[in-house]
Amino acid sequence: MTDSAGGELLWLAAGVFGLLALLAAGFVWYKGRPVAGGRVFRASRLSRGNFWLPTQVSVAPTAIVHYTPELFGGREHSMHISHVASVLIDRNLFFSDVLIESTGGASPVRCHGHRKRDAVEMKRLIEQYQSEYLSRAR
Repeated sequence: MTDSAGGELLWLAAGVFGLLALLAAGFVWYKGRPVAGGRVFRASRLSRGNFWLPTQVSVAPTAIVHYTPELFGGREHSMHISHVASVLIDRNLFFSDVLIESTGGASPVRCHGHRKRDAVEMKRLIEQYQSEYLSRAR
């Protein structure tokens, strides 16, 4: 094998590696884009379990949706705003965990790794939407 053939092979390998890296970055970006509807809070990529595919919480006037992207597909847990019993914020050193419990006793929405101000805003919005919902129901 001559030097020029070895150099061409090296450039080809670098190009294939670069293309694969670009495809992987595009896939991670695609899976991490914000979900539709309401105000979306995305967990920090620096928090536990959120580096590649961070979880998201959408808070809308009628429902709360917790979306966890996965390699193939994703998991979505929704709860109507009238079924929220309580919102617990566990503030850690860097990030906050949010636990949204339902009135029916079903599995709560657990969100890890949100910024502290996002967790407080999430709770404020939920309480605001609950108040608006209850005032309309009367």
